[in-house]
Amino acid sequence: MAHGLVRRESMETEMHKSEDKGKTFVYTKKKGYDVTRNPHLNKGMAFSLEERLQLGIHGLVPPCFISQDVQLLRVLKNYDMKRDDLDRYVFLMGLMDRSEKLFYRLITSDVERFMPIIYTPTVGLACQQYGLIFRRPRGLFITVHDRGHIASILQNWPEKDIKTVCVTDGERILGLGDLGCHGMGIPVGKLALYTACGGMPPQQCLPVMLDVGTDNEALLNDPLYIGLRHKRVRGQAYDDLIDEFMKAVSDRYGMDCLIHFEDFANINAFRLLRKYRNKYCTFNDDIQGTAAVAVAGLLAALRITKSKMSNHTIVFQGAGEAAMGIAELITMAMEKEGLSKEESLKKIWMVDSKGLIVKGRDNLTHEKERFAHEHPQMKNLQDVIRDLKPTAIIGVAAVAGAFSEQIIRDMASFNQRPIIFALSNPTSKAECTAEQCYTFTEGRGIFASGSPFDAVTLPDGRTFYPGQGNNAYIFPGVGLGVTACALRHITEDIFLTAAEALANLVTEKDLAEGRLYPPLSSIREVSLKLAAKIMDYAYHHKLATLRPEPSDKEAHVRSICFSTDYDDFTVDSYQWPEDYIAVQSCKL
Repeated sequence: MAHGLVRRESMETEMHKSEDKGKTFVYTKKKGYDVTRNPHLNKGMAFSLEERLQLGIHGLVPPCFISQDVQLLRVLKNYDMKRDDLDRYVFLMGLMDRSEKLFYRLITSDVERFMPIIYTPTVGLACQQYGLIFRRPRGLFITVHDRGHIASILQNWPEKDIKTVCVTDGERILGLGDLGCHGMGIPVGKLALYTACGGMPPQQCLPVMLDVGTDNEALLNDPLYIGLRHKRVRGQAYDDLIDEFMKAVSDRYGMDCLIHFEDFANINAFRLLRKYRNKYCTFNDDIQGTAAVAVAGLLAALRITKSKMSNHTIVFQGAGEAAMGIAELITMAMEKEGLSKEESLKKIWMVDSKGLIVKGRDNLTHEKERFAHEHPQMKNLQDVIRDLKPTAIIGVAAVAGAFSEQIIRDMASFNQRPIIFALSNPTSKAECTAEQCYTFTEGRGIFASGSPFDAVTLPDGRTFYPGQGNNAYIFPGVGLGVTACALRHITEDIFLTAAEALANLVTEKDLAEGRLYPPLSSIREVSLKLAAKIMDYAYHHKLATLRPEPSDKEAHVRSICFSTDYDDFTVDSYQWPEDYIAVQSCKL
């Protein structure tokens, strides 16, 4: 009989395939109580009698045999009993701790319903309440006092085959500011989306909190705070910690292990990206992921306005990580259309907390100087809009209501189809609502948001389904594509490729309904197609290191994706021909 090891699933399991029966068996060394308490292995009452006997768990679970569908029904009924979104978040995280496959079966059964709970906007509230709702640790907590020992801490993580690390220092959580160690909810949530939306096996994902302290006085005085109780450590000690972390991760998991930076403050995000992007396999989602999803929305909007990117003038409310990332990718798209770099930069204007960014203004950072143009100084966003008459405005400063009724009406007065993107998270920080945009533009506005908004029906009966410019359209597909071909470095062109691929998946029907992105219900397919496109790009430009090159990229991506179907833990049993197993005996 042919029987071979297919792949190692994790530290606890190995997958074997029986070719003559066409069945796949998962072998685990764990037995008894350890099985039922392990979220990677636990199937609850879905274990067969044979599995229960062989794994030593018979009697540890009720004498009932049910399918995953029945388990899903029970979970949904319990979910519906929860009072509010925070309770629902706690319930779902508890399910993740008990049964991983059932958790992801639930999330993928209705991504539109559950994504706002496990990620924005609810994850923001969860991070604010993290000390209260904390049940059990997820991921690794590495502190500034662990310098010199990070490699040892990584060895404490039970999985060795890590493909993606999501790391934060908690200084700029969504639009909520410094939440310190309570920011761990963000990498946990992000990696859950890598699996739910991109199919990356959860055992290959590692969330990490780099705790260097917090400047949030409320947290420092909170008895329930779970992190270091001192002010943030900055300067050389901080840089040494990041250096050691990057080297330790790459030494342990390989140079093709993706390191995803999330929610670092502006003062660190840009310089760390510049420092490491050509040395490690890394990207910053707040800068590059946000950029790709925003540019994808703009590319889709161009099909409505029947224009080119280079025809547009864009004003940003905000000049931080997201604004700079989006602007950089927009200039690349304009250059692709034939515009020079200098001409592209002139199409983009930025307004920060001190007003319009113009040449000669004091204390501009290197990033802001690139987008500073000759123009009189202006403090007020409304005045800027009236003066520059942009075709698109993009909000990324987490200033709730920044796009006032007058600004939206002004945009509609000098544009037939004004583009209005309110991308700040969570919902409470959005620059305007979908209803405000569609109402004040009489349905002519082209709208996208960072957090979800319900459909809007205007008095004339037209209904619009606002597009959510969620980074989850980008980073799971990018992560899957990068790890699937063992890319060592992630260029900006990778993100432009992802943006173009995402925009091309938007149908004419989607556009007619007001959507600038495919429905969230199709996000797994979207991620798979983005991953395949990224692999095509990587091999074409000789960036991929996986050999041999897969002939069918999409089939290769699908073959490595996580399945929510339960594994079969029964031992692969078989018989020899009877002639060869007859018991020999003799007379004594």
